[in-house]
Amino acid sequence: PVRQFSKLVVSATHPNFLSNQHSSQMRCKCMGNFWTMQIFPSYFFLTFFRKRCNLLKVKSKGRKKNNLFDSYQFFPPSHSVPLHDFSSPDFKHYEMIHQESLKKRLAKLAAPIFIETLLIMMLGAVDTIMLSRHSDSSVAAVGVVNQIIMLTFLIFEVINLGTSVLCSQYLGARLQKKVVQVVGVSILVNIVIGVSVSLFLFSCAGPILRLMGLTPELMTDGMDYMRIVGAFAFFQAISLTLSASLRSANKAIYPMLVTVVVNILNIIGNYSLIFGRFGFPELGVEGAAISTAFSRGVSMVLLFIILFRKHIHRFPVAYFRPFPWPELKNLMKVGLPSAGEQLSYSSSQVVITFFINMLGVEALATRTYCVNIIMFAYLFSIAMAQGGAICIGHLIGEGKPHAAFLMGKYVMKKSVMITVILSTVLAVFGNTIFHWLTSNEEIIRLGTTILIIDVILEIGRPINIFATNALRAAGDVNYPFYVGLVVQWSVAVGLGYIFGIPLEWGICGMWVAFLLDENIRGAIFVRRWYSMKWTTKGFVAKH
Repeated sequence: PVRQFSKLVVSATHPNFLSNQHSSQMRCKCMGNFWTMQIFPSYFFLTFFRKRCNLLKVKSKGRKKNNLFDSYQFFPPSHSVPLHDFSSPDFKHYEMIHQESLKKRLAKLAAPIFIETLLIMMLGAVDTIMLSRHSDSSVAAVGVVNQIIMLTFLIFEVINLGTSVLCSQYLGARLQKKVVQVVGVSILVNIVIGVSVSLFLFSCAGPILRLMGLTPELMTDGMDYMRIVGAFAFFQAISLTLSASLRSANKAIYPMLVTVVVNILNIIGNYSLIFGRFGFPELGVEGAAISTAFSRGVSMVLLFIILFRKHIHRFPVAYFRPFPWPELKNLMKVGLPSAGEQLSYSSSQVVITFFINMLGVEALATRTYCVNIIMFAYLFSIAMAQGGAICIGHLIGEGKPHAAFLMGKYVMKKSVMITVILSTVLAVFGNTIFHWLTSNEEIIRLGTTILIIDVILEIGRPINIFATNALRAAGDVNYPFYVGLVVQWSVAVGLGYIFGIPLEWGICGMWVAFLLDENIRGAIFVRRWYSMKWTTKGFVAKH
């Protein structure tokens, strides 16, 4: 009788006993709160059952209860735990999940992503610094071309974002065959798309740059850079897919190591080809383009080797006969809205660059410098958002939406705090940084002012970076797209034009519009996250 009654008690106190309509606060209560009710007036039964149910609780060790790591909410809603099954393999699996702190899981993902993103940003900064020693006009020309190339790279993100979301949820649900199918289809599709985009960028470089309003003095450098980097854009298409699959499998350290190698190669190549060192000719902007394209090719080869050795050893032909059209459809279903949000943002930035180009070369060069400097302020946010999104995707696949919700709260809090601190440091030392980059006093004055304005902007940006990644990982792919489409174009582009040109506030006025855009979207996304509506969007549950 004791055993039978104990089974009833554990079932009644388990989250599965509570309906989905109950509030998350009820489901979050610890077991100890339940025992304070007068179900067992006898001290004997109270002591006995508390000991028998002690395995359900995570030892807090002095931490605050009811937080992400101390509640028992990690049991999936469909799992029932009779007391006599505590020694079963299923329960041992969930006990292991308890013992593995989600903070450690997040750190294992975020730390390599942080280092990789830092190296990528340093690569862009090194390019800018080296080109600034060549001329300010070359910096402006390459800045415009990179805007266009990044915009075309978003075509690849249609598949890559779908790959990341589906692989994360499939791995959480332990659907290994579908992981192989998704990665195989993604690589094949991005090869086809990448080659097509490369041909387009190479053959249409001139008309595109003229459409962007590039001045004749910048056209030669812009054409050289765009034709070389654009011709080998398919290297990046394939590399992005391989990196996405490795990260979703908790192997983020390998893309990081590849980025280290590529950075070293690119820095050496830039130094050699831009300035004509080590017996190489002095090629200027053309040399920077050759170095960038070669480095991306090496990255693609190394990622392929790692994929076959560490993640997916082979792609069985039987998995692709017949061709897995449903997986391609799922990739597009997830990837199109996700890439649409990024396409909207990048397109708005291209239009804004066109407006800044109307203000003159100095304003355009200032924007290029500021973008490369400010990237270091929100670097931590990018790493936390991407690592947190992968963890959230795994938790959604495992059927633990409330754990995903608390993970999101933790990521947002840390990201905003660190980013604001770093942006404040950049604002304090802004004058010194710009004096080191250029001797143009107008660029120094504008850049220093922008860094001060950017401190307030960085309150909203970390939330937006997190929310777009996290909502996408949870399957809520349409909401970030709609929010970005409306707010970015009405506030960042619309008000940016009004503040910058008709009101003659210049590039600093445009940055005020960017500040409003980031913070308005941040407030909208916070409300969406706390609404918990995204918990019903999980792809694995629908599948």
